[in-house]
Amino acid sequence: MQNKGLFRTMAIIIGLICAWQLIFTIKSRQVENKAEQYAQGDKELRQHYLDSVGNLPVYNLGVVKYTYNEVKSQEINLGLDLKGGMNVTLEIGVSDLIRALANYNTDTVFNAALKRADLMQQDSQEDYVTLFGRAFSELDPNASLAGIFNTPDMGTRIKPNTSNADVLKIIRDDTNAGIANAFIVLRKRIDGFGVTSPNIQQVPNHPERILIELPGVDNPERVRNLLKGAAVLEFWETFDFQEVADYFEKVNTVVSNVVAAKKTVQTSPTADSGIAALAPDSVGTVAADSTDLFGGQQAAADSTNLTAEQFKEQYPLMAAMQFIGRGPLIGIAIDRKAVEDYLALPQVQAIPRKISNEGQLKFLWTAKQETFDLGNGQPVTGYGLLAIKVTSRDGRPPLSGSVITNAQQSFSPLTNEPEVEMNMNAEGAKTWARLTKNNIKKSIAIALDDNIISYPTVQGEIPGGRSQITGMASVEEAQDLANVLKSGKMPAPARIVQEEIIGPSLGQEAITSGLWSFVIAFVLVLCYMLFFYSKGAGLAANIALIVNLFFLVGILAAIGAVLTLPGIAGIVLTMGMAVDANVLIDERIQDELFSGKSLKQAVTDGYKNAYSAIIDGQLTTLLTGLVLLTFGSGPVKGFATTLIIGILTSLFTSIFITRLIFEARIAKGKDITFTAHATRNWLQNSNVKFLQNSKLFFIISGAVLLISIGSIFTRGFNYGIDFRGGRTYVVRFDRNVKVADVSDALGKVFVERPEIKTYGGNNQVKITTEYKIDDMSEDVDDEVESLLYKGLQDGGFIAKDVTPDRFATDYRLRSEKVGPTISDDIKWDATKAIIGALIVMFLYILLRFRNWRYGLGATLALVHDVLIVLGIFSLFYGIMPFSLEIDQAFIAAILTIVGYSINDTVVVFDRIREYVHLHPKRALDSNMNAAMNSTLRRTFSTSLSTLVVLFAIFFFGGTSIRGFTFALLIGVAIGTYSSICIASPLAYALRKKQQKQQDKSK
Repeated sequence: MQNKGLFRTMAIIIGLICAWQLIFTIKSRQVENKAEQYAQGDKELRQHYLDSVGNLPVYNLGVVKYTYNEVKSQEINLGLDLKGGMNVTLEIGVSDLIRALANYNTDTVFNAALKRADLMQQDSQEDYVTLFGRAFSELDPNASLAGIFNTPDMGTRIKPNTSNADVLKIIRDDTNAGIANAFIVLRKRIDGFGVTSPNIQQVPNHPERILIELPGVDNPERVRNLLKGAAVLEFWETFDFQEVADYFEKVNTVVSNVVAAKKTVQTSPTADSGIAALAPDSVGTVAADSTDLFGGQQAAADSTNLTAEQFKEQYPLMAAMQFIGRGPLIGIAIDRKAVEDYLALPQVQAIPRKISNEGQLKFLWTAKQETFDLGNGQPVTGYGLLAIKVTSRDGRPPLSGSVITNAQQSFSPLTNEPEVEMNMNAEGAKTWARLTKNNIKKSIAIALDDNIISYPTVQGEIPGGRSQITGMASVEEAQDLANVLKSGKMPAPARIVQEEIIGPSLGQEAITSGLWSFVIAFVLVLCYMLFFYSKGAGLAANIALIVNLFFLVGILAAIGAVLTLPGIAGIVLTMGMAVDANVLIDERIQDELFSGKSLKQAVTDGYKNAYSAIIDGQLTTLLTGLVLLTFGSGPVKGFATTLIIGILTSLFTSIFITRLIFEARIAKGKDITFTAHATRNWLQNSNVKFLQNSKLFFIISGAVLLISIGSIFTRGFNYGIDFRGGRTYVVRFDRNVKVADVSDALGKVFVERPEIKTYGGNNQVKITTEYKIDDMSEDVDDEVESLLYKGLQDGGFIAKDVTPDRFATDYRLRSEKVGPTISDDIKWDATKAIIGALIVMFLYILLRFRNWRYGLGATLALVHDVLIVLGIFSLFYGIMPFSLEIDQAFIAAILTIVGYSINDTVVVFDRIREYVHLHPKRALDSNMNAAMNSTLRRTFSTSLSTLVVLFAIFFFGGTSIRGFTFALLIGVAIGTYSSICIASPLAYALRKKQQKQQDKSK
């Protein structure tokens, strides 16, 4: 081998780099093991230990010393499915950015165009600005955008005569800048959150979407609150309750009349009244200091003789809200939805909200539920409604969060409770001093994203621009608020469109199952190579496999790749496919030895003749990996990364490492055996008439295809939430449960009965629901999780003493949410990936074999493989004891099958091309039959070793990837069959047809 010294040096250098990188992982694990021993299971104590040694040296290399934090930053990163955590995809509201650019213009056509663009975006791959421009033109072709966007802020760039196309270009530039600013704000919030090794990046082709991965996070509600808020801080003056009591008396009268009128015209007991229903027993009372409200205490006394229904008709607001009347707090909502519906009635909106000459009345709710003791032994809990005073013409607050220069969590010197201390700039300090001076003995409401977080009573003028926000429930809440205020406000709200939460226990189980599947598969492959190719060639191949694994893991650590459970599956699969190159080389050398060549010459010629098939086969799989990497996301990218790196390291170790071993033995005069005694004659000199039996193969495949296509069009598929949108929860109970019972219990809290499947053991289920998946409100995720908890607890599946927090950590192992827009994009990306992979394979074979008939035969065989796998998933979902969902992981499996099948096909085509060149006078069918028979040993060895690996992953790799592995098992078996029995006969038939046409033309 030429350049032997160069390749030996390369192997040593790569080995040293990999060893260097892996040392950091080893040292990091050593420190964390000490922390586990020190903490004895206490998470906070463990973290305290790690924080204390964070800046201490734990690894010394001569004069260079590495601290634990430095070592940790260079270890192999584990994905969320291996150590738990939260994965969130946020979408910045481009429509909100456009509204802000237009200074919230109320133009009818403008706002209608935004609503239409929102609807168009659900089924389109175009960017939002383009859709908005199209919708605006469709609604009014003669309307001008310049008149809407010629605001004080944009007046220098947009003139009255600026064309719509130019305005749209400016809007696109500004929205892109707003998204970039939002990304920076989110990164600051994440950095301040304190999580280890977070990942934040914009989604390719969708810059308005931001992917955030937070390993180890166990409080999803806290993360949601941190990320989705725009952090718009406002300081408002307030009305005292007595100032607005007359207004509410008018509201109650109007609402009473509306309720009575609705009841009069109601013709059916199921008719929709247009007003939210009230709880039948929600009869309110009047607070002691609210004596003038609706007739005072006498009205309340009179009301005690009324039925609940009569009370609601006469005092609808009192039935829906407990009036408190203390400072700006109007009351506590018993039924918040009902109060909002009442206040939104057109008749109520028509009541003037100007209170004397002081300002306009506005309502805001408290951010959290509050509890008030009315002095009668019956405390009331709910969201508070506050009376806000608006004094500006544009409806803006007198002071906003833009004046905040710094915010930090601190403790109150009086109560020692956590609070947030703020500092303002000079302009803000001046306004704050004036505001506090004018409102002594009155409350100033502090709102964050239109929710009141505090409304302290001003005791005196506050100079210097210093202020505190009190009422924090915990140190974490105060820290998060300070973090949000320091990071700055978002240019537009961020909505969670996709979310995945994996509990730490499930992550540990994934690590265990993944490692077991890897160890078992690797040992099986090593044993198989020794059995089939003896301790000569088999041992050399095993050494190459071990070096390959070492290189692969080291390179993953060096490039900072994230190792996921599908990534481990990719490593294991790479080990199985790495055998292919060794098998090709050993079979070729064996052929040369059978022809009478010396060992040295046989090794030289064997490698030379195997190069073409090895490179063709591995390159096609590499192309498949690149397609996966381009169109995949999340765990699919992890699988693609390990697959691509594994292919490259396999090529290096199979071609160069094994040859260095062989030549070293030859130089010492030692013999090398390339086959074991038991397998020496296995499939040697076989003479199967493949082409003569092609009709039988076509009939069998045609029948299976008909069944598959029939099932696809009749039964369809069991789509995962990746493709249809929805929420899934994996919940583990303390006992075995029946899915029908769980479905009945949850059907009482959700609008429709959710889909329930056993997931692993009989005490573990996977719950899938589309309940409120189109609802983009801020609190909908927390609401759905609360309903899930309530339904399971009411159904007796979890004990009454299990709190929501304990349910989230101990029972809910995993949750995932995919919004409808995301699911549409995933489907589109999956379609592009599969079509793109088929086109790439066709073009590669066309270029490599210079004959489109080979490319078409191979492509049709790939379509055959894909359709059969799809048909099996369609036929057997709901029958198999594991999930057969069509999701992103399934698409990754399909693309891997395409790569594997084309690998097999290329090896066969390569041998056919060789036989045609060696025996040009033979009939084409003789050459093709002989070539296919000569590859049977290689096909058998490669397929068997790969199937052995896949069976190990299937049985030991864990529930979450069982469907993915099943698809690969079926695909590898079908792909092996089609490469010989379908692709080659099709290519032969096409070439024979070409010959007949040529003969006819002659």
